[in-house]
Amino acid sequence: MTASDQPSAKDMEDRTVPAKSRFISLSVIGFALVALLFAWLWYDSQAQVSALRAELGQRMRETEADSRDARLSARQAQEAMREALAKVAQLDLRLTEYQNHQASLEALYQDLSRSHDDWVLAEIEQLLTIASQQLQLGGNASAALAALQTADARLARLRRPQFLPLRKALARDIERLRAAPGVDVTGLAGTLDEMIAAVDSLPLAQDMRPQTTGAAKAAPEGMWERLAAEVVDELRQLVRIRNVDGADPALLSPSQAYFLRENLKLRLLNARVGLIARDEAAYRSDLKVAASWLERYFDVRSRGGAAMTAGLRRLGAAAPGPLFPTINESLAAVRSYKAPRDGGPR
Repeated sequence: MTASDQPSAKDMEDRTVPAKSRFISLSVIGFALVALLFAWLWYDSQAQVSALRAELGQRMRETEADSRDARLSARQAQEAMREALAKVAQLDLRLTEYQNHQASLEALYQDLSRSHDDWVLAEIEQLLTIASQQLQLGGNASAALAALQTADARLARLRRPQFLPLRKALARDIERLRAAPGVDVTGLAGTLDEMIAAVDSLPLAQDMRPQTTGAAKAAPEGMWERLAAEVVDELRQLVRIRNVDGADPALLSPSQAYFLRENLKLRLLNARVGLIARDEAAYRSDLKVAASWLERYFDVRSRGGAAMTAGLRRLGAAAPGPLFPTINESLAAVRSYKAPRDGGPR
């Protein structure tokens, strides 16, 4: 090979320059790709941080809303308690009014100087008023029945045909009183007081302990076997699976459990007020709501829960018919009969 056939230094240099250029270009592209990758990772991490911040803010807002709801429930419970106390005070006022009315009727009875029939009608009205008070204040159906029978016997001795519509009204009220069940208001109120006192000790449904089934296993004899059994028992304590009959029990925070107990006490107290006020609809409605709350939120298989459930059922099924009969028909009849006589001679 001649000297002219060998590549010169300039040719070699020309060939080396493009190779270096390509290497530099590839390096720059590689660095650019790495930078883009780091930029994407940084942007993704910032997006995740923003999402976490947004979720944290949402949860904080939800917590504040729950706190406001709890405070609102507390205020509502306090207002309901005040209303219940106001109803009790109103009942005391009504009792005083009835006593004053009875005293005025007795004074009026002493001042009457009318005919024999007017005396009889005034006496019957007084008997019916006292009987109505016995029903409304004490639920004493036997005393009211005796008063109506006395009034009917008093009219029967007169043998006046004009009193026949009044005697028919008395007969209908007497039959209603005989058919009405005897309600021990004092005993039922005492039962409700005991239930109210027992609410704080009722276990919640979410705190139910799983029932153990099966016979106890024999203790292993060897040291390694005992050690393995203890490890297995510890692992089993980490996860517990239990079967809950019916719907899943509601999970309540301590504050929610507190307000639940207070609202249950309030329902029972309202039922007691309805019982004393002879408001059968309110009485049965509050007992029904209390029973539904007890079934949903509390452990009814515990001793206290089972006792309260049975007590609510007894209170709700105290009688199939109306608990608190009235004698309004007889009162309206005697007053309508007296009205024209008070206006002048018949």
